[in-house]
Amino acid sequence: MKVLFLHPHGSNWLKGHNDITTVFNLMPPLGILGIAAWLEKNGIDVEIIDGYAAQQTHEAMVEKIIASGCYAVCFSCTTSSFPETDRIATLLKQKAPEIVTVLGGAHACTIGETLLDSYPALDYLVIGEGENTMLELIQSGFTGVEKIPGVAYRGPDGKGANSGFRELIQNLDTLPFPAYHLLPNFPKRYKLPLFSYPKSPNTSIISSRGCPYSCSYCDRSVFSRGFRFNSPEYILEHVAMLNRNYGIRHVFFYDDLFTFDRKRVAEFCALKEKKRITVSYNCIARLEHVDAELLALLKQSGCWQVNFGIESGDPEILKKHRKFYGLDEVGQKLLMVRKAGMRVKGLFMVGLPGEDEAAIRRTIDYALSLPLDEINVTKFTPFPGAPVYKTIREFGEFDENWELMNCINTVFVPRGMTRQQIDDLYDEFIRRFYHRSHINIGYAKMLWKSPHSIYTFLSHLPEILAFQLKQKW
Repeated sequence: MKVLFLHPHGSNWLKGHNDITTVFNLMPPLGILGIAAWLEKNGIDVEIIDGYAAQQTHEAMVEKIIASGCYAVCFSCTTSSFPETDRIATLLKQKAPEIVTVLGGAHACTIGETLLDSYPALDYLVIGEGENTMLELIQSGFTGVEKIPGVAYRGPDGKGANSGFRELIQNLDTLPFPAYHLLPNFPKRYKLPLFSYPKSPNTSIISSRGCPYSCSYCDRSVFSRGFRFNSPEYILEHVAMLNRNYGIRHVFFYDDLFTFDRKRVAEFCALKEKKRITVSYNCIARLEHVDAELLALLKQSGCWQVNFGIESGDPEILKKHRKFYGLDEVGQKLLMVRKAGMRVKGLFMVGLPGEDEAAIRRTIDYALSLPLDEINVTKFTPFPGAPVYKTIREFGEFDENWELMNCINTVFVPRGMTRQQIDDLYDEFIRRFYHRSHINIGYAKMLWKSPHSIYTFLSHLPEILAFQLKQKW
């Protein structure tokens, strides 16, 4: 019995622009790869179509699905890529109604079984972690699904129903490494964000699941609020395997909280040095989980860049949306990272509920005062499943157009503001940060620090210039 996984692109980037993001940042679909590896380990034939890596028409995708001879096709999608998923599934059902369609990922988990009431081309949803649920669905031949935990299905009345909660996998080390080998042209086609790595080829790893925090804007519907993680030995062998089998020289630990368990990280750093694994890495950390001693260990073991979710420079906005951390302390912690010899990237949002123009300007000014090498700015998007979603219309105007909900389009406007204000402040934020001499000098140094980024940049200069000419940056 063959299963095909499809990762729809779902691009609706910015009106009037071609989506050039995948030229400069394309990470493998690790969720799909993890489930695929588990199925392969249990003797099931698997194929993957990654719509991000090789964009195709819906017709071409459907023809490829049918030609594969698969029994079931499993889509994994976000909210913004769900409409494309439905279009592909609808076309597939018209041409090959016998192929079972399954949907997993964040959108399926947040909306749940009611999704089946409005989208007849979808047969089943996987709710929560997918490894064991998918395996049992396939082994059962999609019979008796109401007895398989973690499944949404249509009941006798034709309405969506839920089979119940699936227990989480407690020991993540029992899972095989993601099935990178199923991706055509891996690792050449995949790359981390431009200028965010010193070496190529590179890729990403997720070494933990869940998050114990409850920020208003984060959806924890797939992995819950618990925190589970791979052991230091497992992580190191994962890195070593990527280096050995694919020549990977740099990885990005894409965990929400890589440094949450200090003992685990310290053991990983020590083990990596002992085994002389020379692969460098980036990671994401929360400010309360780093200190000078830990940062020294990260640097010594090959850490190149640490990313921090700062979100806002307005203390009142921060108190409303996440665990508060003193703004003065943020600068001190970031400076510690720089002094330890690593790059620092700050992650920010504009348009949060309760913000006004003055609050966003405070964030911009604050970001410019911090010792940051790089920033990433997104537009607040109230995703289904995030705590703020249920009451979001009390705080402003929300255009719940799933296809636009990609953190780049403006879909939420706080009360008292306009969409144009949000867009203009977003542009101003990026322009003011990057139009500074010391930031430009920092990127000039990348000529030798990140030579592959320079090569990629120059190789796609026409696309960059065409995009830049349309911006206010």
